[in-house]
Amino acid sequence: MKVLVLGGYGVFGERLARLLVRDGHAVTVAGRDGGNARALAERLGCAWVTMDRRRDLHLLAGQDVVVDAAGPFHAYGDDPYHLPRAAISEGVHYLDLADNAVFCTGIASLDAAAKAAGCCAISGLSSVPALSSAAVRALVGTDQPQVIDIAILPGNRSPRGLSVMASILSQAGRPFRVWQGGRWTEARGWSAPRNYALPEGLVRQGWRIEVPDVSLFPAHFGAQSVEFRAGLELAVMRYGLWAFAGLRRWTGVPVNPLVLHAFKRAADLLAPFGTGRGGMSVMVIVAGERRWWRLLAEDGDGPFIPAIATRALLRREALPLGAGPALEAITLTEAEVALSDLAVRTERTSEAAVPLFPSVLGPAFEALPLAVRATHQTIDVSYWRGEASVQRGTGWWSRLLGRIFGFPAAADSVPVEVNKSVTPRGEIWQRRFGTRRFRSRLAAASGGMTERFGPLTFRLDLRAEDGTLYFPVVSGRLGPLPLPRWLLPVSIAREYAVDGIFCFDVRILAPVSRELLVQYRGSLVAAGR
Repeated sequence: MKVLVLGGYGVFGERLARLLVRDGHAVTVAGRDGGNARALAERLGCAWVTMDRRRDLHLLAGQDVVVDAAGPFHAYGDDPYHLPRAAISEGVHYLDLADNAVFCTGIASLDAAAKAAGCCAISGLSSVPALSSAAVRALVGTDQPQVIDIAILPGNRSPRGLSVMASILSQAGRPFRVWQGGRWTEARGWSAPRNYALPEGLVRQGWRIEVPDVSLFPAHFGAQSVEFRAGLELAVMRYGLWAFAGLRRWTGVPVNPLVLHAFKRAADLLAPFGTGRGGMSVMVIVAGERRWWRLLAEDGDGPFIPAIATRALLRREALPLGAGPALEAITLTEAEVALSDLAVRTERTSEAAVPLFPSVLGPAFEALPLAVRATHQTIDVSYWRGEASVQRGTGWWSRLLGRIFGFPAAADSVPVEVNKSVTPRGEIWQRRFGTRRFRSRLAAASGGMTERFGPLTFRLDLRAEDGTLYFPVVSGRLGPLPLPRWLLPVSIAREYAVDGIFCFDVRILAPVSRELLVQYRGSLVAAGR
């Protein structure tokens, strides 16, 4: 095929051009810098042109395919689809490596025009959403996943172009929607870090950002939760970007050319450190299993990965018709074949996905009423809502402790919300009684479970008896320091079901005095979307 690669001398465009020349395509390297285009073309033995996507679109004539590898796609102005429309008018297939969710999704508006012209306009034919959706489909087959969690984790010695940096910096600290537990919630760019395992025992940290997958996968795959993270190998860069995200959140500092080039200079100074090893992780939870597809790129071959989906698609005898995001535009088998001449290895693994409470209780969990079991089978995020009565102790000691821990005020009836989030170490429970909020972290422990409130951690002798779940406190510590028994609160907490409705009764006696600290009783049901 005759393929024009716009931005063909950039970080990803150059890799794509190299792969397409290797595959025997007639490649033309294009871009605004004719010197760079010519230099690369001479090395590859292919054609080149100087081209400004805003003015020189007559150069599309005679091409079979144009690939936009330039970006940043979030900054294409008031007419972002100028190039794909021009390609369609010439009967030329349009592909791009976009990572911007709005741009990638919006190209579907050209579907009718592309079909009428007998060509395609496919956006996001890159690591996301093309390669990521191919991996998800391979992992789930015909099943519907409950959770999809994806991360891209490059090595520090991988080159970083200005367009990629502009894309990440523009998201830092900014809100976007994320699908969790069957509902849309708000997240912030470069937040909520999480560790990811890659082949050969490599572990990297990823931070939440917005990509097309976050918008497209909930409906396409029917998942209850979809998350995406990206990472930087060096801690100084990860946490520097986290600090910048906080600054943008509170001050609104813009990502102007001065800021962008300052970050680029800092990244270039740190380029000799770290490694050239990078990877990708795609995890799904389906049919009671966690399933992973993982990739590790060695020898600096990581920057080839965003070009693999385009390479795989262009190996087909014919391209599809119509316009839309690159959801399952290729198969994982096609992608892995296209990776075979690179220093890249992939693997698939799986393990049982057992929620926290069933893993701690074992067979005893199944003897609990259905309503109780349902509240403790959270795979990712779940939301619960109901009402409760609250009784508070009246002594000065219990009033002081109640204020310190933020327990709700006494009331005959108060609305209750409990949000449960699964973490690699257990669960986080965020409770709201009226306007009062408090949270705790639960984790499995030898012979039971622990629950942590700030610096205080209590060990619970979790047990199920006669259809009731009990949470007695048996020990505690302040940080690493164990608490004597007389400093422990007495917890008389139980969960049970009445007429198929989940009910709770938590009575806590203050340490030392053993007077009532707080008691809250009520019921919960799953919150609607």
